[in-house]
Amino acid sequence: MADEQGTADERAAELRAAYLGQTARIPWEDLAVHFAGGRVIRVAPALDLVEVAVQLGLDNVARFQAWTEAGEVRPATDDDARDWEATGATLWAVVAAPWVLVQPLAEEPA
Repeated sequence: MADEQGTADERAAELRAAYLGQTARIPWEDLAVHFAGGRVIRVAPALDLVEVAVQLGLDNVARFQAWTEAGEVRPATDDDARDWEATGATLWAVVAAPWVLVQPLAEEPA
């Protein structure tokens, strides 16, 4: 049991380091093609974008169910896309294949 926890912690640390290195500010126009493919997931500003990616990578179903039920993690909508297009938004993004997790920057509308 302790070995399993250690392995899970190591995997989480590896994922966290990888996702931290891949997180970037990306203009909406560069993400639109991913949205068209149904791969953009919006993460609420209150959540840590990298932690959401880590939990996705760990296949933590319970955590994701709680976030989705609370509306904190959800597929980006057509309204989101229209708003981001209209404002020329730049978003925080990280790829957790096949998904692209995005989060509005603090100065962008929520």
